[in-house]
Amino acid sequence: MINVPNLIEQLKSGDEKTIRKIYEDNKNGFLLFANRYTLDKEELIDIYQDAVIALIENAKKGKIDELKSSLTTYLFGIGKFMIFQRLKKKNKTIPSDELEHFEFEYDDYSEDEINIQLISLRENLKKLGEQCLKVLTLFYYEEKKLDEIQMLLGYANKDVLKSQKSRCLKQLKDLTKK
Repeated sequence: MINVPNLIEQLKSGDEKTIRKIYEDNKNGFLLFANRYTLDKEELIDIYQDAVIALIENAKKGKIDELKSSLTTYLFGIGKFMIFQRLKKKNKTIPSDELEHFEFEYDDYSEDEINIQLISLRENLKKLGEQCLKVLTLFYYEEKKLDEIQMLLGYANKDVLKSQKSRCLKQLKDLTKK
């Protein structure tokens, strides 16, 4: 089990290994979560990087010493706030159901938000086989067409790939329901 107070201390000291681990461990989950908003992938990556920087700064300022949620939940909350700020600047609409539950102060995010689902999804993705993970990542994260995936992964034909993707998605849904 990860010792959160120890992680916070490592963030305060600017430990590069800890920062890199937090960055890498949460990046795909954040991009999956943030993909629902009308921003392109490059903007989402920029926002994610800014959110990680804000997390580090908040740790150094002592703002997360008494954190009541996981670092992941807190990081996603910062990112969500930044997404809303970016959408507001672009005059894009934010779904009203999102605004109802969103607090513009991101110091006290609780575990019962949608971020729990993202953490669960990330854990369940790890349980999938390597081939399923590749297929789903290429299709959903990288938004590659089936023809491209077929060539990249060496599938005999597109129907086999479609079946594989379908089985992988079903397996992921079944894992998520447990």
